[in-house]
Amino acid sequence: MSIMKPDNPDQCISCNICLTACPVAKATMRYRGPKLTGPALSRLRKLVNDEDSMLQYCSNCKNCERVCPSGTPIASLNMKARYEYFKTHKHSLADHILSNNEFLGKTVTKIPFLPGLANTAMTASKKFKTLDLVGISSKAPLPHYAKEDFYSLYKKIEQPHCEKKVLYFPGCYVNYNEPEVGLDLIKVLNHQGIEVIVDPRFKCCGSPLISTGFLDKVEKLALHNTDILRNYATQGYDILTTCTTCALILKQEYRELFNLDKTVETYAPKLYDAIEYLCILADKGELKTDFHPVNLELIYHTPCHLKIQGYGRPVFKLLPKIPGIKIEDANAGCCGLSGVYGYKKETAHIAKIVGSELKAKIKRSSASLGICECNICRLQMQNGTNKKAVHPLRILCKSYFPNENY
Repeated sequence: MSIMKPDNPDQCISCNICLTACPVAKATMRYRGPKLTGPALSRLRKLVNDEDSMLQYCSNCKNCERVCPSGTPIASLNMKARYEYFKTHKHSLADHILSNNEFLGKTVTKIPFLPGLANTAMTASKKFKTLDLVGISSKAPLPHYAKEDFYSLYKKIEQPHCEKKVLYFPGCYVNYNEPEVGLDLIKVLNHQGIEVIVDPRFKCCGSPLISTGFLDKVEKLALHNTDILRNYATQGYDILTTCTTCALILKQEYRELFNLDKTVETYAPKLYDAIEYLCILADKGELKTDFHPVNLELIYHTPCHLKIQGYGRPVFKLLPKIPGIKIEDANAGCCGLSGVYGYKKETAHIAKIVGSELKAKIKRSSASLGICECNICRLQMQNGTNKKAVHPLRILCKSYFPNENY
């Protein structure tokens, strides 16, 4: 029996403020905007079989929901409508490829030589534009696979036995593409006298499946993940993520899409972004401040999925504690890539327009390095700017452990 939450478009008061915040509507006249595609047409779809081509344009960035005065889950209404659309329409090959990131990651990182082979193949596919043939833009920044997945590396770590423990939800990107983010988190928290627990039963949060219209598969992931999170939360564990999108889905989107309010309420107050959590420790006087100077000028991009969560921008509170750090605020809106949105050939050109302001500011900046909590945003920050982008945890590691190679 499905636990899909029924639509409630009547929360919308038709003020149209969401249109002013939508980066896609600003980038193309083809998109009629969040309100008309979401709440307004949700009413119409209940009456007629609407063949709505507008559904492909929503990137699920959540900027519409952030400014909505009535709290209407506009983007989630769009995602539900996309799911209903694909009940009677065929998914593209690109949808199937892009939504199966966890399966691909597991497969590639399972055999030692496969990550290198896959990375070489992806580089070649960009050069020869072969991905365009299956509906994936060859201009999008493809993430490379790690030689070894995070779960395997985690098992090899000898952590100090600490009284205080937290649960870490690494997510697919950290697990298969950038495990060093998870390793950095463990080092930083161990330095605070906190042990990090990782449960290998966790599965993908479901972000790429939501965007590509596979909500039936997301429902299974939501039931699985929320059950694990609830069990740890009831034991008193704080729960951390290093991906703003994972945090948003675990805390908010599961509730907007499915009848899981009571389950999510058991753990949501104890689920934090890693940088947010470190700021809380600092406020309590529990954060170690034995920082070594790091003479770096950084440029920071605020992820859309961080803004919607409403806890501010903790990077600007935490990293300035490190001597020598200077942070420039990119202040450039959405990066444009938005999960799978910038990878799909039919929307890649829109993603490029949306992200053009951010790229221009990074190119003009005197900063030598970009920082951002979002995995996909970091890829976009690096794409064509000749500047690397890292998670803020990497800067903390540079300061706490100056003799290690970062």
